[in-house]
Amino acid sequence: MASKFTEKHEITFYECDVRGRLTLPMLLNIVIKTSESQSDSFDRGTDYVTNLGLGWVITQHEITINRLPEVGEQVAVSTQASTYNKYFCYRDFWIHDKDGNECVKVNSTFVLMDLVTRKMTSVPEELIAPYECEKIKKIKRGMPLTVIEKGEERPYRVRFSDIDGNKHVNNARYLDWMVDSLEYDFLINHTPTFVNIRFDKEVAYGDTITSKSSLETVSETLNKMSCHQVILDETSCAVANIHWQ
Repeated sequence: MASKFTEKHEITFYECDVRGRLTLPMLLNIVIKTSESQSDSFDRGTDYVTNLGLGWVITQHEITINRLPEVGEQVAVSTQASTYNKYFCYRDFWIHDKDGNECVKVNSTFVLMDLVTRKMTSVPEELIAPYECEKIKKIKRGMPLTVIEKGEERPYRVRFSDIDGNKHVNNARYLDWMVDSLEYDFLINHTPTFVNIRFDKEVAYGDTITSKSSLETVSETLNKMSCHQVILDETSCAVANIHWQ
């Protein structure tokens, strides 16, 4: 049985929006920090992985939101490396409030990238062994995404602060660009309930990307789904669907 790791976190003002609720990019940063803490506890942290000439890359997140924690809340952030196969590693995350209620669940897919060739590589057994997760043959397919055809477009230049240790854009920044493409009045009056985001291609420092979005009604209760795509030189770099109520 794979080991589960939990650490406490206080939601700070700079992690929240104007309503005092945790933002989607910060939500991702918080859960990924917990996976890094677990890896450090196994002596499988960034230095260990880098010394193998490798780096972790996230290919997809599926985020189910019961409610977004608010500024000042004490939450428990948990993670578990559930299963893996030759190339893909699957990890789950949870955020619970002080009463034990599940606020957020995240299902994530990771791969290892060769830092020289920038290509996906197989998972070394010595790297994954401490997590005690099950090895499977099956490749888990993420939920399908609705890809945008037409929509509003907004350009962004990739800044130095957007880049992470793998020298490409931090995953949370894509969500930042996507949510920022929506109107203020919409964001004030709607709350995300589910996010499905897939990362297709690296974006590097100095690139200018286009964040494209469209909004549609998906139910009789007037719930909305926003469709997003981050594009570089007509190439899709990330795709997301966000459900709102």
